[in-house]
Amino acid sequence: MSSFSQKGFEVGGWLGTSLYTGDLNTSFQIEPGYAGGLVGRYNFDERISLKGSLNYARIHADDSDSDNFFERARGLNFSSQLIDATAHIEFNFFPYIHGHKELFFTPYLAAGVSMTRFDPKTSFFDPDLMETISVALQPLGTEGQLPGEEYSRFSPGFSIGGGFKFDLNKLWSINIEVATRRVLSDYIDDVSSVYANPDDIDGNRRIILGSGVFPSDIADPTGNFEEGKQRGNSRDNDSYTFIGIGVMRYFGSLQCPKPSTIF
Repeated sequence: MSSFSQKGFEVGGWLGTSLYTGDLNTSFQIEPGYAGGLVGRYNFDERISLKGSLNYARIHADDSDSDNFFERARGLNFSSQLIDATAHIEFNFFPYIHGHKELFFTPYLAAGVSMTRFDPKTSFFDPDLMETISVALQPLGTEGQLPGEEYSRFSPGFSIGGGFKFDLNKLWSINIEVATRRVLSDYIDDVSSVYANPDDIDGNRRIILGSGVFPSDIADPTGNFEEGKQRGNSRDNDSYTFIGIGVMRYFGSLQCPKPSTIF
């Protein structure tokens, strides 16, 4: 048992990558995007801490990269910018004390809750403009949602992960972490259930389907992509993972235990 205890705040930031899994990546292909964030941590002692982070990331996927015939034929793609706010409880496997000669590193586990804002977009080549166009998908009601009844672009979720942290000196430390967010939405990629009638979508939104916004939905309106046929898997929500390296600055103090008083 250490003769010191540790309490106090740490602040810092991290950079890394983001990985998405969902209806447009069912085979867990690695399609990394960039990610980073700001972090604050309060150490209750050498084992337990509470960490909050505000993060930004970009995720993407394309059916053309899939090994699955159905998904390649579906022909959808998306990208999304994420804003993520997460609160974690961390448990250190080893006693961890900043500035200690021996207890200056530990692996750890982290679990908590998150809130994610997402905004899926699709891109397609416009032959008239001779350039690639990006279109926001949520306002279009691609699965038949009526105006005003679209899915929310905010979703709570759960987070679990782990990492390794070690001191550079008594004030600065390095954190390496992997953490997965399991959101309570299946629409991070705009794909969840079945195909809607393209005519209904056009009528609801007054959009031109021929623009290419829904390339596979109108590719074969009497065949594989007709109304009511499977478009995604609504029983399995989306998730994303952050992998990053962070630098933290400690503002707390080391405290010697108070001597017992004998009366």
